[in-house]
Amino acid sequence: MNHVSPLPPLGLYVHIPWCVRKCPYCDFNSHQAMSDTNEATYIEALLADLRFELSIHPGMEGRCVDTLFIGGGTPSLFSANAIETLLSGVRDQINCRDDLEVTLEANPGTLEWGRFEAYAAAGVNRLSIGVQSFNASSLQQIGRIHGAEEAQAAVAAAKSAGFDRVNIDLMCGLPGQTLEMALADIRMAIELSPDHISYYQLTLEPNTPFYRQPPSRLPDEDDAFEIQRHGQALLAAAGFAQYEVSAFARDGRVCRHNMNYWQFGDYLGIGAGAHSKITYADPWSVSRRWRVRRPEVYLQSAGTELAVSGFSHLEEDDLVMEFMLNALRLKKGFRTGLFTERTGLGEAHYRRRLDVGVNKGLLLVGGDRICASELGWQFLDDCVSLFLE
Repeated sequence: MNHVSPLPPLGLYVHIPWCVRKCPYCDFNSHQAMSDTNEATYIEALLADLRFELSIHPGMEGRCVDTLFIGGGTPSLFSANAIETLLSGVRDQINCRDDLEVTLEANPGTLEWGRFEAYAAAGVNRLSIGVQSFNASSLQQIGRIHGAEEAQAAVAAAKSAGFDRVNIDLMCGLPGQTLEMALADIRMAIELSPDHISYYQLTLEPNTPFYRQPPSRLPDEDDAFEIQRHGQALLAAAGFAQYEVSAFARDGRVCRHNMNYWQFGDYLGIGAGAHSKITYADPWSVSRRWRVRRPEVYLQSAGTELAVSGFSHLEEDDLVMEFMLNALRLKKGFRTGLFTERTGLGEAHYRRRLDVGVNKGLLLVGGDRICASELGWQFLDDCVSLFLE
């Protein structure tokens, strides 16, 4: 592929795989308790992993990290000192933007939100708090270990600790949840004045307890749609613009790290089970790598090729499908030129399939932008499947 555009922005994802108790709906690479693992040992492994990863990618020394996201698991189980050591070690190894967005995922447990001020001092400037619901019954139904009052207190503590960038994760379509219960959750979230709300429906993912034994009294498809529709309207009325399928933000407060994913940017992933997607300039190509999932195996191998569980080089059809899978999740879609900038491919690689989507009323083309129509927004899987060979 001949390509002259600059390389995409670069994010860094750090995975901390432990949590107090794994939720029955969770399909992330998370593991209950840390057993005898010392947090300092894991931070050392992460930094060794990053050092190795930087050494094997050509041209990486000239790149700059735009965003850093610490996810899990429950990263807020780690102390502020551990997070500070991590951030300092990252900056020692690779250039970072002066206004680096540093997000830390946190749960509303009392021990964790008591650390918020220290996280801010360590360099974290955005918190994502896994509230899921403010309803005691709903929290119990989905296996969360915090209560409704702790959820409110955690968000309030984040604000009082000086964080002006706070995301609240909310789930809908929960067992036994009515429309009014779901809207009450949103009203409480709005009252707590975050700048970002992630609002998404409970899904029964394979390899989870909920998939093997679904909870009773789940809202049916029509009720779940009404819950989402009314919830989105309530968020919009409160000034939260939907910019992605499940992401709502006040003006100028989108999550830059996730926007990079959706715009098919690059990212390094370190930690057990983390994924990387890297673009190379000469010759132009895009590859993915992923780490071993088991924390004990990762700890033994971090900093060597043995920590890498797999690798793939994206062929042309993969690039088309993966770009569309991400970019069509955005409410405003994407610039036509972005496709070539991020894939190295021309318009001819998607034009025929785009025309099919337009004729079906699923996609819109306006000026230099392509996005899902209102109909396509309701059937996004159908939009993406247009681009599958």
